[in-house]
Amino acid sequence: MIYASDFRKGITFEINGEPHIVIDFQHVKPGKGAAFVRTKYKNVLTGATREEAFNPNDKFPKARIETKVMQYLYSDGELYYFMDLETYEQIPLMHDQVEDAMRFLRENDEATIKFYKENAFSVEAPNIVDLIVTESEPGVKGDTTTNVTKAATVETGAVIQVPIFIEEGEKIQIDTRTAAYLGRSKE
Repeated sequence: MIYASDFRKGITFEINGEPHIVIDFQHVKPGKGAAFVRTKYKNVLTGATREEAFNPNDKFPKARIETKVMQYLYSDGELYYFMDLETYEQIPLMHDQVEDAMRFLRENDEATIKFYKENAFSVEAPNIVDLIVTESEPGVKGDTTTNVTKAATVETGAVIQVPIFIEEGEKIQIDTRTAAYLGRSKE
């Protein structure tokens, strides 16, 4: 059990049998009346956020979120298959569970999968990936205005903004959290 007075960013707890994560909190001690904990939290299964004030003595069950690094194997068009690197067990996941991560995952790439009560609810690509540009318009010669970008499609199908000097076939680094170009790959 966890008390509301112990809330910190990143703490997971259960309300009505569903797991939530603390996004922000503030311990408030007004001049009159009892102290309370103003909390902003997010349901880890649905993504819904909520703000609520709790009594510091309120108790909640601690939500156990398990994190595993798994390898993306393949998709059969409907399901996406991931393999546990320790047990070699394969799990199929639906498109809505993996859609954000799949923009930056190729077959055999590793991903972080989060589980609650042995059910996967979140798939995250590595924070930085190196991908090859498969489609890009040629840069305009003489266009030297600072920060000029163009759209480029990478090998996973994701479209990101890159500087005009990046050409097809180049390997680039991408921050998957923001879909931002970081630079040419060092590989």
